[in-house]
Amino acid sequence: MLYLWITVLIIVNGFWLIFTLFSLPGNWLIVITTSLFAWWQWENKVISIYTLIVIVVLALLGEIVEFLAGAGGAKRAGAGLAGAIAAIFGAILGAITGTFVIPIIGTIIGACLGAGLAAAGIEMVMGKPAEASIRSGIGASVGHFFGSMAKLAIGVAIWVIVAIAAFWA
Repeated sequence: MLYLWITVLIIVNGFWLIFTLFSLPGNWLIVITTSLFAWWQWENKVISIYTLIVIVVLALLGEIVEFLAGAGGAKRAGAGLAGAIAAIFGAILGAITGTFVIPIIGTIIGACLGAGLAAAGIEMVMGKPAEASIRSGIGASVGHFFGSMAKLAIGVAIWVIVAIAAFWA
């Protein structure tokens, strides 16, 4: 019966992983679900405390990477500090707006557009030429997109770690 529950855990975590693809908190849902499962099955030693620590650290790393990627993309494309900071806040605002405008996929589209528009807008306000500002905005958008994909890759790693740890027991 234990292996049936482990299989359910892996399937549910796979479902949560799909959430990460759409910039939703899928990695954290995997962490929460796995932690609850570990607590429920603690006497069977299915998931160790070390596995839980590793997946929490990875989920945190995924958030940091996604959070800073837009700023990094903007900076790499020539934006100043204000443009990089604007990309971070633009991504957050864009993700929230995009979620309501286009359910499910709007979150990632909104985050990328928000990062780009905010970085480009601030760069223009700061006096940079339109071409350089647009280049900074594109850099922020592309950076945020790749940050989201890196977060998804980290989510896949979390999923694999949990699957291996669960069946290893």
